Amino acid sequence: MFKSLIMLLLLSISCTGHAEDGKEVSFETLVKTTKSWDGQELISYADGSPEITILKVKVAPGAVVKQHKHPVLNAAVILSGEIKVVSEHGDTKVFREGDVVVELVDTMHYGKNTGLVDAEIIVFYAGAKGVPLSIKK
Repeated sequence: MFKSLIMLLLLSISCTGHAEDGKEVSFETLVKTTKSWDGQELISYADGSPEITILKVKVAPGAVVKQHKHPVLNAAVILSGEIKVVSEHGDTKVFREGDVVVELVDTMHYGKNTGLVDAEIIVFYAGAKGVPLSIKK
């Protein structure tokens, strides 16, 4: 059941239907994957009571999100701006407005806003009650 809930939160099925009022409703799959952005397989879901957290993160131009790692699965949508993410292994990727990110799990990384405007990001975390969303170095 937990896996189904997460899939519904993070993904939508590509289809078209009709609402009760007869107007069209559409869904677009933004991402469906078993791997993070660096190609690593995602971890199994955490044991314990499931806990979903959704954060809106704003990173000012030039600001750095200090090195950290996530012990739980998470994915994000970049609403505006851009952010460069660098892993402890040297993997680097720049994410821009409209991009979908399946984040690294249990891998140290940091991010920097390399753009000229605030980077605004919505992040969805699929964890367990009492488990932190991130651990700082």
